[in-house]
Amino acid sequence: CASRSKPSGRMEIGRFLYGLCALFCLCRCFSAESTCKLKAKFNLNGYKDVEKKTVVVGGMFPVHKRIASTDGNTSRAPVSSGCEGFNFRTFRWTQTMLFAINEINERNDLLPDTDLGYVIYDSCFTISKAVEGTLTYLTGQDEAVPNYRCGTGAPLAALVGAGGSDLSIATARILGLYHFPQVSYFSTCSALESKFQFPTFLRTIPNDKHQSTAIAQLVLHFGWTWVGTIAADDDYGKYGIKDFKEQVEEAGVCISFSETLPKVSSPEDIQRIIETVVQSTAKIIVVFSSDVDLSPLIVELLQHNVTNRTWIASEAWVTSALINQPGVNSVLGGTLGFGVKRADIPGLQRHLLDLDPYADPLTEEFWETVFNCTLDYKTALKKAKQRAKEVNGTLSRMVPDGLCTGSESLAPLNNTYSDVSQLRITYSVYKAVYAVAHALHNLEHCVEGQGPFTGKSCANISNFQPWQLMYYLKNARFKVPNTNEEIYFEDGDVEGFYDIINWQVNGNGEISYVTVGHYNGSVATGDRMFIMNDSIVWNNEVLEPPRSVCSENCQPGTRKGIRQGEPVCCFDCIPCADGEISNTTDARECILCSGDYWSNDAHDACVAKIIEFLAFGEPLGITLIVISAFGALITIAVGGVFVVHISTPLVKANDPLLSFSLLLSLVVTFLCSIVFLGEPQKWSCMTSQVALALGFALCLSSIMGGCTVNRGKLDMLMLLLQILECHFIDLIIQAIACTVWLLVVPPHPIKNTSAQNIKIILECDEGSVIFICCIFAYDILLALLAFIFAFIARKLEDHFSEAKGLTFGMLVFFIVWISFVPAYLSTRGKFMVAVQIFAILASSFGLLTCIFLPKCYILLVKPERNTEEMMKPRAKPRDGTSTGTSASIATTATEVNASTASTAIDD
Repeated sequence: CASRSKPSGRMEIGRFLYGLCALFCLCRCFSAESTCKLKAKFNLNGYKDVEKKTVVVGGMFPVHKRIASTDGNTSRAPVSSGCEGFNFRTFRWTQTMLFAINEINERNDLLPDTDLGYVIYDSCFTISKAVEGTLTYLTGQDEAVPNYRCGTGAPLAALVGAGGSDLSIATARILGLYHFPQVSYFSTCSALESKFQFPTFLRTIPNDKHQSTAIAQLVLHFGWTWVGTIAADDDYGKYGIKDFKEQVEEAGVCISFSETLPKVSSPEDIQRIIETVVQSTAKIIVVFSSDVDLSPLIVELLQHNVTNRTWIASEAWVTSALINQPGVNSVLGGTLGFGVKRADIPGLQRHLLDLDPYADPLTEEFWETVFNCTLDYKTALKKAKQRAKEVNGTLSRMVPDGLCTGSESLAPLNNTYSDVSQLRITYSVYKAVYAVAHALHNLEHCVEGQGPFTGKSCANISNFQPWQLMYYLKNARFKVPNTNEEIYFEDGDVEGFYDIINWQVNGNGEISYVTVGHYNGSVATGDRMFIMNDSIVWNNEVLEPPRSVCSENCQPGTRKGIRQGEPVCCFDCIPCADGEISNTTDARECILCSGDYWSNDAHDACVAKIIEFLAFGEPLGITLIVISAFGALITIAVGGVFVVHISTPLVKANDPLLSFSLLLSLVVTFLCSIVFLGEPQKWSCMTSQVALALGFALCLSSIMGGCTVNRGKLDMLMLLLQILECHFIDLIIQAIACTVWLLVVPPHPIKNTSAQNIKIILECDEGSVIFICCIFAYDILLALLAFIFAFIARKLEDHFSEAKGLTFGMLVFFIVWISFVPAYLSTRGKFMVAVQIFAILASSFGLLTCIFLPKCYILLVKPERNTEEMMKPRAKPRDGTSTGTSASIATTATEVNASTASTAIDD
């Protein structure tokens, strides 16, 4: 029971005191009254071969799935729990370590003078058992004495293990206290990379930071933005999912749900997870868990027939036979996962099949489990008697049923234990043992005077310190037998290389593992992942990748509208407003089109606005030109008729000068409408409105000049009529006003972008609203006066009543322009111009028809009525009423006087 650490004093008295202490300790250990007592005795299973060995290598494997439950009785001394749930897969790992050690011992090129022994314990996939095994291993005997090495014999080299990350974290904390090397084959948790907490931890399996990155890249590769996660309730699951979440959330992926698998199977927790998976719309579920922890959930998924999900597997269960049970293809078919490097190990299968069932308790338990029998005759006999008693029979056979013969063959079973088609973790165990062997080889073959330690000294293979071997392990560099893979450690880790594995259903209806790509975390970021998309078979054997999004992508032309209280991946697609676009998928904001551009119908591009004006060449423009030209030609034709018949009474009676000025004004109004057509130019803007104003001014002043009344009836108006007969004064007033308008604020062409969003309307800006209102207000005043005079003059006593025609013409004029105002205000663009032209043409045709059609009818159709008699006033009725006339006042008065004189002479 001597202390492992000796005092460092150099004085003789120090050595003397140390000897006394050692002697005292030895005496106390053998004294009947000793107070050094074991607090507990551990219950450990495993393999041990240390006799006559040069160096002992430790190992720890989770051969069982869990520790056996206890009754919780505290009235008696506690007993270390046993284990249950034999795991064929991990038992293969254990046998692989034994195989590797035997293989190394038989080699002549590796540790030729050193015979390796081993001490291997079952951790039962439980932290407490892993700690028990670690303490026992360090003590060197079956009882654990903390901080003491009570055994003698070969030095301890390193511990290969301890299985899961949680187990390795627990053991690494203890081993780190003594600078004792630990090489893990299955612990991938990224927390173990901390050399401050775990200074002597190394592993031959990649760090989970590579795997988390690989899974994140896989999710991004297929465009999945809505993902569920399930993690084991241990450091492996928590750290793996944490690293994964950080990377995908930074890239815009949302986590639909995050569930934790219980370490101790809980039906309530499993049922809750099932409900979450079923209710979630996420089609992709990432699982960081061991196969042992995940197995209860898979069983429930099968019972609930939860399909149409794609599972992303971590390396801990991607090739696990515990998960890949018959019937799981409906649930797990199409699974994608990352597996560590695979290799073939020659001779391993023969070693696995050549087991002696009686060699040790673990192998015996394996044999009884795999063949469902017992190797103990007494046990078999007892069970046979019990069965006979239950059926009221007698035991007749000498060899009871259920007894193993020990000669059963493992080869035909083809179970997980003997399956060497997917040696991945097994290969990692193989590499871990060889890493320790190469470190020992380098330590043994150190050249004195060239060593790495103080004074360039070397360590002794028969008596070295753990920290000395740790140096060689950290610097080990070797090639694995048969595969030639080069192994070296960088801060205790190896390169992050994975095969991407797809679960596909083969012809037998069984799941097969198909490699569809690989990931190498040691190369440049863009070259890390290679995946053959066409080789993947997804869930339900479809070839297209599933979609897993909370909301479908917002297409160009829409923007994302975030839903309050929901993840950012859940959104509504809101169409961009008119004049705004989005030209990318999932745009957060719409872009406003500027200037002369507007959004297209799809709102995904800004296009030039439509340039609109009433062009000459379009059907409406051609129609208006034809009508305008027709009106002008008709007016000219009427003027020609008047010229031909200028000497006739009808033309003379209607004052030819006023008639021709009226016809001229109508030709001007007809033709000025054409100026409104075409793309507005500076000259056309200035000409159109001015020509219209002057044309109407001339027309209306001519109408007023043609309105005559009876002097006897309208003596009060005679003076005013005589003044207004000089109608050219009206035209001069209008011309002066238009000239001032053109000089001060002339009309000019503009681009109207506010009237219609999708169009640029080319139109004329009138320059000044005040000027144009004043000018056309003057025309309105003339029109009102003309109508009043025509209305009054309609009752003069002529056979031919021109005043009635003028009255009707002015009525048409007012009706047209009163209707024009609301029509003009309710239209936009080129149709405003069209409405204005229609008003001009309609009013012009109305005046032309009402004033000149009756005259032309008489001149051309009824020439017999074109006589002096017809132009004379009618006789007054006895009641003294008068009728309207069409002659001027002066002419009428002259004719009346002449008639009276002639009558007097005759009398």
